[in-house]
Amino acid sequence: MTLFAQIRAFAIAALLLATGLVFGTAQATAKPLNVVATTSMIADAARQVASDRAEVKALMGPGVDPHAYRQTRSDIAAMARADLVLWHGLYLEAQLEEFFLDLTKRRNVVAVGEAVDASALLSHADYDGRFDPHVWMDPQLWESVVFAVRDALIKTDPKGEATYRANADAHIAEIAKLTDYMKTVLVTVPESSRVLLTAHDAFSYFGRGYDFEVLGIQGISTESEAGLRRVEELVNIIVDRKISAVFVESSVPERNVRALIEGAQARGQKVSIGGTLYSDAMGEPGTYEGTYIGMIDHNVTLITRALGGDAPEGGLQGKLAAGS
Repeated sequence: MTLFAQIRAFAIAALLLATGLVFGTAQATAKPLNVVATTSMIADAARQVASDRAEVKALMGPGVDPHAYRQTRSDIAAMARADLVLWHGLYLEAQLEEFFLDLTKRRNVVAVGEAVDASALLSHADYDGRFDPHVWMDPQLWESVVFAVRDALIKTDPKGEATYRANADAHIAEIAKLTDYMKTVLVTVPESSRVLLTAHDAFSYFGRGYDFEVLGIQGISTESEAGLRRVEELVNIIVDRKISAVFVESSVPERNVRALIEGAQARGQKVSIGGTLYSDAMGEPGTYEGTYIGMIDHNVTLITRALGGDAPEGGLQGKLAAGS
């Protein structure tokens, strides 16, 4: 272990010790459970499954990029007090990975994204030795994460098992309806228009599952840089294939997308922004888009309509905000 890692581990241990919870099991848990999740998508799954048996806190809110997020002192304190900590894993929380691996030795911590079968995960030439972590983009894969959240809750609170199982089954049924909707509307996009070009490569599972070619300016992680060569390469694709719409993302600055549009327009290809997609974070809390179902419904409906397909403006349940 490097000196820096030793110092960091000592600092974490000291803060945990200050809460009185280090190297032990939490004191008798009062209902509801105290659950902390890294991303809003995991937090939503926990809320759906736990219902009123847990209070769930998401560390990363709307517009927050999990690839670059670093824990704050208040985050560490919140996790130290939690009965259960849920993180994604698969190197999504790249800056937090060593912290969580260390925290797992001390607290009740589960990497729920790693419940997806490895045979279903995508590798990437620019992401050596790791898998694409954006599994929530295909609801059929996300079901495995919901079940992992359920199992973690049951292990933490065995008395709530019946509730957790019933709620998980109900949520999985909602996800199945969402999948059916996706299959119905996305197939209406003309085959020649099924090209999804976004700020970073977060939609590969979506592309594989629903027959779309996916292109990202940046790589799987927003920590990767978008070089001039990559921008020029994508401008060539836009012009050659007459792509008319590209998409920005709520958690990634749009400057690179703007550069693409300007480059294409300089060569006579008119390109518009098809809208803002939710990639690594959901919408505002309290809104439909601030739920997992609403997040994916928003994306799918927006993509379908922007690329020439047929989808109702209000989405699957008619709940999408006007013009979203």
